[in-house]
Amino acid sequence: MLTESRRLLTIALLLAAVGPLPGCGSLYLLQAARGQAQILVDRRPINAVVADPKTPPTVRDTLAEVSAARDFASRELGLPDNRSYRVYADIGRPYVVWNVVAAPEFSINPKVWCFPIAGCVTYRGYFRQKSAQSYADRLSGQGFDTVVEGVPAYSTLGHFDDPILNTMLPYGRDQLAAIIFHELAHQLIYVAGDSAFNEAFASTVEEAGLARWLTSKGRPGDIEKFQRSEAHAREFSALLAQARRDLARLYASKQPPEAMRAAKKARLAALGDELRATEKRLGASSGYGAWAAKGFNNAELASVATYENCMPGFRRLLAQADGDLPRFYATVRALSKKPLAERDGDLCQAQ
Repeated sequence: MLTESRRLLTIALLLAAVGPLPGCGSLYLLQAARGQAQILVDRRPINAVVADPKTPPTVRDTLAEVSAARDFASRELGLPDNRSYRVYADIGRPYVVWNVVAAPEFSINPKVWCFPIAGCVTYRGYFRQKSAQSYADRLSGQGFDTVVEGVPAYSTLGHFDDPILNTMLPYGRDQLAAIIFHELAHQLIYVAGDSAFNEAFASTVEEAGLARWLTSKGRPGDIEKFQRSEAHAREFSALLAQARRDLARLYASKQPPEAMRAAKKARLAALGDELRATEKRLGASSGYGAWAAKGFNNAELASVATYENCMPGFRRLLAQADGDLPRFYATVRALSKKPLAERDGDLCQAQ
């Protein structure tokens, strides 16, 4: 296996090789390599950050607690035991990358891009928000529905020692622990070309991991709050899933474009009304308020589906393993080796 110093050299060589080449694809790889290289340069061991008198107290306290969560991830959740999330980097911006997700006007299936290392994915990440928005605008001009989403963290799948980033800290200590569990799960099992499988698996580990972390901390009030939040999230998810199914049927009906366009607009407006009514009933935010206010589009629904469409299936597998994570991982690993149609057939919800 390559040492990290040799991986850094690989990035340097990629920068040198891609730089002179023409074409948008080469420019995209160049910005990705530069962005990743800068993150690696900015990393510092967490113990050094905590010991530094210049570190703000809130950052110091958060990193000290999250270090315990990182140890818990490997010791109790069976996640990789390496230097990832044992280092810290302040990159001086609110998100590490901005992802562009796109879907055709009459489809809830996201556009797919293929890259080295990550394989084929349903998003395209940029280290500058302006670049992400510019690319999204180009796709919109081609008739796609698009969304640009700020992302607080991502995994290099164990190729590098991923740091805790300043972009992750605003989410609070518990959610920061959940993010670490999620990203480490990607290092454990990752299927190139199947974003829905990967994200739902990692989200299921995140969900189970956070429940166990809160239990280990002996915080019954927080556990109850977490369970209530999860129940609310599932209600909101069910509304979006039903909207996707309704739209899929509409798009398959082959009606004239104008008729489909009007029906699409009406169904998406109804989804916004349903979310607002449910938020009011539950006294809780869905997290989709901004999308509902301006009107949903296919790309936004596709982005949510990538994370949630297969989660009921993964939750079922975890329950069948009696909550035993090593057994669950073994089942998922065996499933990951099957062809996509067989793998996702029983696992993921039909659109």
